[in-house]
Amino acid sequence: MKSWRQSQILDVVDRDAVASQEDLRRLLRLRGVDATQATISRDLKELGLVKRAGDGAYVRPGRERSHADEDQLQRAVTSLMRGLERVDALVVVRTDRGQAQGLAEWIDRAQLSEVAGTIGGDDTILLVCRGAAAAEAIERRFTEIAKGA
Repeated sequence: MKSWRQSQILDVVDRDAVASQEDLRRLLRLRGVDATQATISRDLKELGLVKRAGDGAYVRPGRERSHADEDQLQRAVTSLMRGLERVDALVVVRTDRGQAQGLAEWIDRAQLSEVAGTIGGDDTILLVCRGAAAAEAIERRFTEIAKGA
């Protein structure tokens, strides 16, 4: 039970900006995890979660999103992306040969809330998005970045 609860805590804080234990408790309850504030407090400490400087949201150590990561993502998309195609909740990003892994890493580092995960090949990246609307938002964002908007 403890490991399941803690995995749910990590999933919640990876997906949402959660700044209070009460908000975390409420989001966990929506997932069917009922825990006291004291239990959540202990879990946060055991997991080593810290508060992000900008908005006070809980994050894993070293996973604070920075402007440098966002800037690097924009540079990487501009220089490495050669095309993209959206298919329902998936986005396929094309690069030159040997460039997909690097771009996929910058996408992962940016911790985009719309993206559940990436799979990077040699010249293709598959973005698994959190629904069709999220995929559409990523398509629009990457297209605007590529156009220099």
